[in-house]
Amino acid sequence: MRVIGITGTIGAGKGTIVDYLQSHHGFSHFSVRGYLTKIIQERGLELNRDSMVLVANELRANHSPSYIAEQLYEEAKKAGKDAVIESIRTVGEVTALRQKPNFWLFAVDANPELRYNRIIKRNSETDQISFATFLENEAREMNSDDPNKQNLAACQQLADYNFDNNNSFNELYSQIEKAVYDISK
Repeated sequence: MRVIGITGTIGAGKGTIVDYLQSHHGFSHFSVRGYLTKIIQERGLELNRDSMVLVANELRANHSPSYIAEQLYEEAKKAGKDAVIESIRTVGEVTALRQKPNFWLFAVDANPELRYNRIIKRNSETDQISFATFLENEAREMNSDDPNKQNLAACQQLADYNFDNNNSFNELYSQIEKAVYDISK
């Protein structure tokens, strides 16, 4: 079983990478967003980015910085096939997953204006925000000394493969194919 973690900035293309790995390589998908959404709905909270961050940080503080990723890894292990865990956001998650066999971390980024336009088109419940709020959300999640909070910049630095998604789907797919080929050796 191969496990790929996906990290990256808001709207950079994490979901596009997941879709590609599922459709072209048969990976199962395990989503931090999906995991948190269930908890947020159970608690009767408003489903937005603030609730996601609040619940995620709370779970990490109450259990461990790697708690969410480890829960998803266990789900993937039960499925018993290649898996992708989407939205790795803390160094603790990367560290814990690195201790598992056959784990690789993919990171994706693109320029902010392009990423904002993507989330507006995606139009999920967490995407209905202004560009200023988008930038504020990202700044909040980019760096933190608290191991229970998001630190996307550090996660991206720890990635085995970094993808630039400023161009076409085919250019991103080519980068993914090269990485999948490398990890299959």
